[in-house]
Amino acid sequence: MTQAKAPVDVNGVKYRWPKRPVAVVCIDGGDPAYLRQFLADGSVPNIARFMTQGFSTVADGTVPSFTCPNNMSIITGTPASKHGISGNYYLDVQTGKAVVMTGPELLRGDTILSRFASAGAKIVSITAKDKLRKQLGKNLDVSKGNVSFSSEFAGKCTLKENGIENVLELVGMQQPDMYSMELSLFVLEAGIKLLEKNRPDLLYLSLTDFVQHKYAPEESEAKRFYQALDKCFGRLAELGALVALTADHGMNDKSDAAGKPNVIWLQDILDAKFGKGDTRVICPITDAFVAHHGALGGFVRVWCTGKATPAQVIDAIKGMEGLESVLDKRTACQVHELPADREADVVVISTANVCIGASARDHDLSGLEGHRLRTHGGVSEAKVPFILSVPLNDEYKLKAGASTLKSYQIFEYALNGAAN
Repeated sequence: MTQAKAPVDVNGVKYRWPKRPVAVVCIDGGDPAYLRQFLADGSVPNIARFMTQGFSTVADGTVPSFTCPNNMSIITGTPASKHGISGNYYLDVQTGKAVVMTGPELLRGDTILSRFASAGAKIVSITAKDKLRKQLGKNLDVSKGNVSFSSEFAGKCTLKENGIENVLELVGMQQPDMYSMELSLFVLEAGIKLLEKNRPDLLYLSLTDFVQHKYAPEESEAKRFYQALDKCFGRLAELGALVALTADHGMNDKSDAAGKPNVIWLQDILDAKFGKGDTRVICPITDAFVAHHGALGGFVRVWCTGKATPAQVIDAIKGMEGLESVLDKRTACQVHELPADREADVVVISTANVCIGASARDHDLSGLEGHRLRTHGGVSEAKVPFILSVPLNDEYKLKAGASTLKSYQIFEYALNGAAN
C-alpha cells in the first residue's frame, strides 16, 4: 500500500490518503426500508456486521432525489448548488430546449476521484448505466492505470476510453441486460476482480435501481438482490477494503388502491388554467430507461414562458392534494441547495404516495404494466443509508453526533473518519 501522503484538497475539503483500499458503493434506490426488512430477517449478515462493528446512520441525500444529482454530490463532496447537476434535464431558456445534464462539461468543480488520481492514487470508477460514466470520470486520466467504465457497455471497453479491455472475460459474466439485477451485480463483481488484481486506492461503484423500482422490500426478488449485494460487500471487506455504503435516493410506492399510478398531470392542469404555451413543465427524472418509472417522479420544474407569472402559478396549485411543496426559485435554491442558474421559476414536490407528470399524452407508461409504480424525486425519498465497515475515530464520532449527515460526506467519513 502507498506510504502516507499529504491530504488531497477537493472543493475545499482536505481528504486524508487512504491507508488501505476504500470502496464506496452507491446503492441506487437503496431506501432504508429495504435494510430494515432484510436486517430483521437476517438476510444481510455482512451489512449487519458493518452496522454493529462499524458505523451507521440515516443521512440526507440531495434533493431532487434523482440519480445524477446525488452521484455528483457524492463524488464531489458538495451540494448541487456547487457542482451544478440538479437533475437529468434542465430548460435552456435561451433556446427553449431541454438540455441533458449528464455531460462532464456541465459538472462544476473537481471530483474526489480525479484529484486523488492527479496526486498519484489508482482509481476504479464503475457505474451500471453509461449516462453517468463520463461525469464520474471527468478529468480522470485512464492512460495512467485508472479505470472508468459502465456495465452497460462492458463488452465494448477499450484501453483508450476506459483504461481496461476484455472486461467480460475478467469478470466471468455475460453482458447484462439493462433491465436486470445483473447490471448492478456486474459492477460489484468487476470491482472485486480489480481489487484482487490491482489493489486500487479508491473504488467508486454505482449501481442501478431496476430492482427497487419493480419490487417492494417484502417481495422475494428484492430479498434475492440484497442477499447478492451483501455477499459482494462481504467479499470487498475480506479483500481488505474499507467498505462505505450509501444511496442516491430512496423509493416509494406511488400507485392507488387499484394499482394505477397516482399521478398529478401538472402540464395539463396549468394549460387548462393559463392556456397552452404559457408554462413549460420539465420532469428532471426523464432518461432513456422509461420502463423504470415512465418519466414520473416526485419533483418537477415549471418555467413561465408566457403571460403567467411564478406567483400566479404558485397560487393556482399550492395546497393541491398530493403536493408537499410549491416553491419559487429563490426559496427552492435556498432550501434545497440548488444552482440558481439552472433552476426553474417554480419547483413542485409531491408527497410520498403521489408522483407528478407533465402532460398525460407525453408519458409512456406501457413499461409499468403488471407492476405498481415505485419511484422517487421528492423530499420523501431523500433519506438514505450511510454505513462504514469500520468504526469512527473520536473526532468524527463527535462530528457525526452534532448534526444530520449528508450522503455527499461519505468519502470524507471513509477517508478522514475511520478509526483504523
